[in-house]
Amino acid sequence: MYWLLSRFSMSATGARRSVIRELLKLTQQPGIISFAGGLPSPETFPVREIAELSREVILKEGAWALQYGPTEGVPGLKEEIIRHIAKDGMKAGPENILITSASQQGLDLVSRVFLNRRNRIIVGRPTYLGALSAFRSTGALFSEVELDEEGMRTDRVREQVEALRLEGNPPKFVYVVPDFQNPSGVTLSLKRRKELLSIAREHRFPIIEDSPYRALRYVGSPVPSLYELDGGEGFVISLHTFSKILFPGLRLGWILAGPAMIDRFVMAKQAMDLCSPGLTQAIALEYCRRGLLDGHIQDNIVLYREKRKVMLEALERFMPDHPEIRWTRPEGGLFLWLCLPESVDVEIMFHDAIAAKVAYVVGTCFYAYDGGHHAMRLNFSYPSESDIVEGIRRLADVIRNYL
Repeated sequence: MYWLLSRFSMSATGARRSVIRELLKLTQQPGIISFAGGLPSPETFPVREIAELSREVILKEGAWALQYGPTEGVPGLKEEIIRHIAKDGMKAGPENILITSASQQGLDLVSRVFLNRRNRIIVGRPTYLGALSAFRSTGALFSEVELDEEGMRTDRVREQVEALRLEGNPPKFVYVVPDFQNPSGVTLSLKRRKELLSIAREHRFPIIEDSPYRALRYVGSPVPSLYELDGGEGFVISLHTFSKILFPGLRLGWILAGPAMIDRFVMAKQAMDLCSPGLTQAIALEYCRRGLLDGHIQDNIVLYREKRKVMLEALERFMPDHPEIRWTRPEGGLFLWLCLPESVDVEIMFHDAIAAKVAYVVGTCFYAYDGGHHAMRLNFSYPSESDIVEGIRRLADVIRNYL
């Protein structure tokens, strides 16, 4: 069957397995405490409510819920999303929304609509692995911009944009996770959000705002979304998901953008899957209609706020006292970022961590080209509080052996 390889497309030939998914296989061993996945806690899943309303939805709405539906999404669900995001300052009509099969499909649609081989895009350093995978499948090239405690450095964005324009290959867009970024946990400051929009307006390129965690804030005050700050000018395309605020098994998300942009995404989606699942849309619609979503999000916040606190306290308690060991203190989301001395290679250390029955995601996954060898992403939403404490203790012992 090797002859088939010569028939593969360029994108298929260059495709890579997800590093995180491969590492997760190692974490399935008995007794391992895993900080590796970006998984919501199963404690948050509204099992009984979903079981009850699913039966009702199928019996009452089965004629359309089990049928093909409109590519744009079920109108009733779009209306519920409009009401939901209005509480966060975002104004939209049905024409501004496309229902997707979670936000990863949104990233794939962005890739299909905007990118050709060797197009340049600007991303954070580090940034979300799933976005790198989606964009890399088109043969796009990355220009990375460093992050600090205020998020992506917009002074470096401006430098990159101007340099790329001089090269004759201006960026197609800037990709950013502004709220509790995956993997670093940092939040883009209001000042930098405004600066990023100013650069986009000046140089006429869109901003892809990936916003899966925005509703999960535990401390501090909310910062207006880039979509809200854009004020309908059309420079921001905003991606959202039910996976982190309800449960990931729905596989539902949505794109917010101008009507002309949504139309382009609709055409691309029709070539992919025709429509997102009607049944899960019907379930999400009924859940929202019953007024259950806001309370569910608040329950998630209460649970994750405490888990975040437990992890931060465990890091303070157990990590070796070393000037080059530091970690972020996210105001929300699911992750924090732990940096070790540059002499420590966390990929080499990973197998010792597995032997010590603790797992993390190596930092190199989140860089387009090279970097992050001495950093790791830790998830605090999935493990129990007792596992967080014990897992950090084990991890600290492994790190101490490397110093």
